[in-house]
Amino acid sequence: MATQTAAAHAITRRQSAPHGWLSEQTITTTLFLLPALAFLVVFIVWPILSSVELSFFEWNGLSANRTFVGLGNWSKLFGDGIFWRAFTNNIIIVVLSIAIQIPIAMALAVLLHRGGRKLQFFKVVYFFPLLMSTVAVGILFKYVYDLQFGVVTPLLETLGLKALSRDWLGDPNVALFSVIVVICWQFIPFYMVLFLAQLLNIPEDIHEAAMIDGATENQYFWRVELHLMRGIIATAITLSLIGSLKYFDLIWVMTEGGPSRSTELMATYMYKEAFASFHMGYGSTIATAMFIIVMIVALTALAIGQRPREA
Repeated sequence: MATQTAAAHAITRRQSAPHGWLSEQTITTTLFLLPALAFLVVFIVWPILSSVELSFFEWNGLSANRTFVGLGNWSKLFGDGIFWRAFTNNIIIVVLSIAIQIPIAMALAVLLHRGGRKLQFFKVVYFFPLLMSTVAVGILFKYVYDLQFGVVTPLLETLGLKALSRDWLGDPNVALFSVIVVICWQFIPFYMVLFLAQLLNIPEDIHEAAMIDGATENQYFWRVELHLMRGIIATAITLSLIGSLKYFDLIWVMTEGGPSRSTELMATYMYKEAFASFHMGYGSTIATAMFIIVMIVALTALAIGQRPREA
C-alpha cells in the first residue's frame, strides 16, 4: 500500500511539473549554457558588431572623438589596390594549401595506416611540426632561408644548383611561395591525423571482403577508402579554406607582409592600418570585409560538401 502511495505521489509531481520553456530541465540546461553564452557574446559577437560599427567612422583609436564618414571607408576599400593584392595573395595561399597539404597528408596517412605498428615512431615524427608554436616555426625558417647562414643555399650549392639560389624572403617573386612551403610543412600533420583517424574507423571487414574479391591495395584505396572518406576530406578542405583566408601569424613573423607587399595578406594589412597607422575605422572596415568573405566561403564550402551525403 505504501509503495502504491509513493508511486501515486511521484506521478502527481511529474504531472504537476511545469512544461515548456519553464520546465526544470530547460532551466538547468540554460544555467549551464550561460557561462559559454556570455563568453561567446563578450569575446566574439560584441567585437564583430563593434568592428561593423567602427567601419562607418574615421577614428585613430586614441581620441574620444570619432567622425562619421558613412560608406566612405567602404568606398576607399573597393578602390584600394593594396587590399585587392592582399586578397589575391590569400587566394594563392588557399589554392596552394589545398593542392599541397591535402594530397600529402592523405599519402602519409595511408602510409602510416598500412605500416601499422612498424611505423609507430614516424607518427610522432610527422606530427612534431604541429606541436611547435607558429612564432618558433617562423623564426626557425627565417634562419633556414637566410642567404648567408641558412641551410637552403648551401644545400643547393652541394647539389650543383647554385643558380637557383636567391634571397628567399627578400625576393618579391618567391617570398610568398617560400612562406607557403613553411605553412604546408606545419599544417600537413594536422590533416594527416584527421585522415588517419578516419582510416582507422573503417571496419576491417570491408578490407577483408575487398581482398577476397581480388582487389589490390591500390584499387581498395581508390574505390573504397577514398569514397568512405569524402566527408572528412570536405571538412579538411573547408578548414584549409577558412584558415588560409584569415592567416596572419607566420606571415607576420617571417616577412611582415614584405617585401614590396608581395606577401601582404588581408589580416596583416588590417593590422598595419589599425594598429600601426592608427586608422582604426579603415582597419575595422578591412576586418569586416574579411569576416564577410570568410563567412560566404565557409557556408558555400559546407553546402557543397553536404550535397553528396544528401544524395
